[in-house]
Amino acid sequence: MTKGRKLRVGLLFGGRSGEHEVSLTSAASVLQALDPAKYEVVPIGITREGGWLIGSAGDPSADGLTAVLDKGRRVTPSLDPAGPRLVTLDPAQGSADSAGKLDVIFPVLHGTFGEDGTIQGLLELTGIPYVGAGVLASAAGMDKDIMKRLFRDADLPVVDWVLVLRSDWQNSPGEVRRRVRQKFRFPVFVKPANLGSSVGISKVHNLRELAAALDLAAAYDRKIIVEVGLDAREIECSVVGNDRPEASVPGEVISVNEFYDYEAKYVKEGSRLIIPAPLSKRDTRRVRELAVGAFRAIDGAGMARVDFLLDRPSRKTFVNEINTIPGFTPISMYPKLWEASGLSYSRLLDRLIELALERHREQGRTRFDYSPPKGS
Repeated sequence: MTKGRKLRVGLLFGGRSGEHEVSLTSAASVLQALDPAKYEVVPIGITREGGWLIGSAGDPSADGLTAVLDKGRRVTPSLDPAGPRLVTLDPAQGSADSAGKLDVIFPVLHGTFGEDGTIQGLLELTGIPYVGAGVLASAAGMDKDIMKRLFRDADLPVVDWVLVLRSDWQNSPGEVRRRVRQKFRFPVFVKPANLGSSVGISKVHNLRELAAALDLAAAYDRKIIVEVGLDAREIECSVVGNDRPEASVPGEVISVNEFYDYEAKYVKEGSRLIIPAPLSKRDTRRVRELAVGAFRAIDGAGMARVDFLLDRPSRKTFVNEINTIPGFTPISMYPKLWEASGLSYSRLLDRLIELALERHREQGRTRFDYSPPKGS
């Protein structure tokens, strides 16, 4: 941490994805937990249309952050690493210099255009430290097809899947049905490859339900994942760190619905989180080792939550997916798992900011220019 003054933290939230509302709830929780003695927080909202606005941290709630999106000052990020971080779009609103001197960005953006490497690439160009995974890990962690390929190449256990392109489903639906029927027995899960919070996911029990599930997933992405549906317990494990990541105690999700979909996560009451998960010592150790392995497989940084499927009939553990910007809502598993592991919510945020600054310093050791030896 910088001594002698508060760190100015740009809290980036909202975004152009189906997880916009989840982002507001997560960001409000982060805002409430950041120690005001250590940090001066600058809320930076991204509207559903992609506009950037800044406000004050006066109302640390989802409604307060919504007010930033409604009434904030319009700005745009600067790509000049030596200039202000944000530049005003409307001179009549005053200078954006007060928002320009940010020490670190804390992105609490879930899903497309926030967790997929796009915002991370923009922040790399600005030269500002930011919390969480870099461009590659963010993109790989968002794309379930690429993610599974990396996991498989790292000898991590994953369930069987097939990739369906939206264009193939639209142009050759019969061929897609045949591929799925030949590959799997029902039930199967159908998912957009690039989205989170279980948006657009369906559990398909028979061939008649397949078309509607593919149509739903295709509305959210051009790449669709169809994977085997196991009779499985849902286990989650949190990871924090850069080059030497650590895993929390695992937790188990007991969904109020047939599976842990968006409604079960955020709308309907009744889902339960069991922390720590009732696992044997062997299974607990296995989950924690696999969580760190998944984090390293995508070259993760800062934070991630790794989700597992523990197949009931075979008792085999499969890595389901990794979330590089996990939920930070009051009911989210990521901070709860760390609290159960002895790391409080506020200290976890301190640690994530420390890791962002550490990673930025490490990047500063890399040369980006080249001068050929004289005489060559």
